[in-house]
Amino acid sequence: MPNAQVCNDAPTPSSSAESFGELGLSSVMLEALSAARYEVPSPVQAGIIPRALTGADVLGQARTGTGKTAAFGIPILERIDKPSKGHQPRALVLVPTRELAVQVRDEIAKLALGRKVRCMAVYGGKPIRSQISQLQRGSDIIVGTPGRVLDHLARGTLQLEQLLCVVLDEADRMLDIGFRPDIEKILRRCPKKRQTLLLSATVAPGVERLAKSYMTDPEIMDFSPKTKGVDTIEQRYFTIEEQRKFDLLVALLKRENPAQAIVFCRTKRGTDRTQRKLAKKMPNVDCMHGDMVQGARDRVMKKFRDGKVHILVATDVVGRGIDVTSISHIINYDIPQSSDDYVHRVGRTGRMGREGIAFTFVTTEQGGELTRIEMLINTLLKRDEIEGFQAVAQAAPPQETPAEDEKPKPAPPGKRPRRRHRRGL
Repeated sequence: MPNAQVCNDAPTPSSSAESFGELGLSSVMLEALSAARYEVPSPVQAGIIPRALTGADVLGQARTGTGKTAAFGIPILERIDKPSKGHQPRALVLVPTRELAVQVRDEIAKLALGRKVRCMAVYGGKPIRSQISQLQRGSDIIVGTPGRVLDHLARGTLQLEQLLCVVLDEADRMLDIGFRPDIEKILRRCPKKRQTLLLSATVAPGVERLAKSYMTDPEIMDFSPKTKGVDTIEQRYFTIEEQRKFDLLVALLKRENPAQAIVFCRTKRGTDRTQRKLAKKMPNVDCMHGDMVQGARDRVMKKFRDGKVHILVATDVVGRGIDVTSISHIINYDIPQSSDDYVHRVGRTGRMGREGIAFTFVTTEQGGELTRIEMLINTLLKRDEIEGFQAVAQAAPPQETPAEDEKPKPAPPGKRPRRRHRRGL
């Protein structure tokens, strides 16, 4: 397979279609888009869809929340003219997380309205037997995490001989969490004559190497902004003592009254603790982290998408790839461990050009971490305060110094002072 020539200074696409009708899509697809209330293509969709429809390989650099799923889902559905015999997979989409697999599957299923196309998700944490049974019945599009896809290939329950297209979604994240060997094993099992679409927030050296090895003369399309800030999101911070953070969280949620919010914590234990305390103060609060079984995570995510959960307390397990357009507020209860994580957390709001707001709680010891974030996004966060709220815990009132004649007199020499015993101690 010829090597791809990947450059880091790829020009930004200038396509600006005002309707999906300008992209050369079928009437079936246009009806599905209308039913899904897709009105105007995003820049990512307007740029990638026409090129992908030709069968060309595309390397698209774009952050989450820009419409990437439809950008590759629409061309896949248009190119699958009719299902293969036995519904053998015609497209494979690899994603980094279970939650993203479910989200992409649901989005493609929505866009497949009016077609006899089957799409299923395969990922760990769910019984493999039910997935095997579904694969035996046939599926045209497989969305999966690399580990579970490789498991099915090893068992012989997944066949890739009839693939037309492979998508690597959030490729940088998959490489970050160690999926490169699995991805390469899967790609080597795919037909050489295929289309490959690679979507990534950044084109790091690892992503470049992957593109050069497994793509054929891809068209490079860069939709990322020059800085890593998110233009439609207002970003503020509070200076707060550690022991006052929970009280600040409650006060902030009461002031803001968000439609939906994610409260990010660093640890799983901290997530559980914060959710339990917060649920006593306000309704419709739930939590999600990596120690929860997959069924529980799926249930929480469904309730959040359906609007039954208004405040989701979570670790960075939802920091990437979760697209819930009604999220109005992000609260970094714990400042993230890396500046890049901040960008991905904050990107959960302001989806598809909507406005959003993000708050970050910063203790006095974390000033340097805030500065690194501001340097990365090339933006100074605004300091915020809540009227009447004390960010510093009030010290105990000082004890009065007793008068000279009230001070206890020292015991006479040779006598031990009498001890006063308190019951129960």
